[in-house]
Amino acid sequence: QVQLVESGGGLVQPGGSLTLSCAASGIIFSSYGLAWYRQAPGKQREFVAQITTGGSTNYADSVKGRFAISRDSAKNTVYLQMNSLKPDDTAVYYCKAFRLLLSYWGRGTQVTVSS
Repeated sequence: QVQLVESGGGLVQPGGSLTLSCAASGIIFSSYGLAWYRQAPGKQREFVAQITTGGSTNYADSVKGRFAISRDSAKNTVYLQMNSLKPDDTAVYYCKAFRLLLSYWGRGTQVTVSS
């Protein structure tokens, strides 16, 4: 059974930082690309960042230079380091594992950026 469990969300002030984690089980972690998406209230889910099996990364323009995605195969975990957070970053953040036509999603973790 595949499980992706996000953690690390919470309330943070503008300009602050958070690190999200997503622990995976039930998959061969090293064989999957990994990504973070987010969904704000009333909006569609949008791409945030991804990291390939080889470690190549890609980011949405809105987070480039502020967010960093990384993976730890020893812990079967993908991370999203978020710096210089803005109120527009408020959303539920989801992790995704993907390989060929397969994809799996976590249930999400809430990030709220507010003073």
